[in-house]
Amino acid sequence: MQYQNLRERVCAANREIDRVRLAILTWGNASEVDRLSGVFAIKPSGVDYDALTPEEISVISLASGEKVAGVLNPSSDTATHLHLYRAFPQITGIAHTHSPAATAWAQAGRAIPCYGTTHADTFYGPVPCTRPLTCEEIESAYELNTGRVIAEHFHMHSLNPLEIPGVLVAAHAPFTWGASAWQAVINARILEEVARIAASAEALNPGVTPVDQFLLDKHYLRKHGAAAYYGQGGDPGDRIVNDKSRGHR
Repeated sequence: MQYQNLRERVCAANREIDRVRLAILTWGNASEVDRLSGVFAIKPSGVDYDALTPEEISVISLASGEKVAGVLNPSSDTATHLHLYRAFPQITGIAHTHSPAATAWAQAGRAIPCYGTTHADTFYGPVPCTRPLTCEEIESAYELNTGRVIAEHFHMHSLNPLEIPGVLVAAHAPFTWGASAWQAVINARILEEVARIAASAEALNPGVTPVDQFLLDKHYLRKHGAAAYYGQGGDPGDRIVNDKSRGHR
């Protein structure tokens, strides 16, 4: 099978979205880019996670946006993933879900403030929320313009996608990314927990304020800074789950 390893990794990441209940039905997708080969692989549109196989994963040209392998139609969000891979050359995997807590913040049109260390371990500041798409953007090239609005927000606010590995699209839902499709899904899991905890903190204390910058710095940089000392090295996302959990639902 052409691009076999890439398609296997992307299939596993998509099945993980379902296994950890980040999306119901077929409301999510994950992809991973191989920049040396000039392609990315992504879930096919409307296919149940239970039934998904590596052979069904679509492979898309990074240059043209055309499908180069796979018999099924790729995800309806393919144009969003394509634009983000072009706009953010630092990232290698993307996940899109409609997980309830994060989606609630997106529908409220609110960024998620960094209220504590759980958030600071992964996101170096608030998880941003984009502006709403205009009627013209929705009616012309909706999925492409979704990617454009995300990139626009990061560029306008000088945000580093490696430091903020996720975003809320206003009135829509979250997108996350990382060093692989698997890491993007891990970050989607973290974002859902961060969103749930932040909402609970506001309910308990409506006057809650963001964490002090020095505590944000400590928790983010001890994991991701030049002198990071948390963990055992390597890809931290791969260490969250073992090989056995990758292979079952």
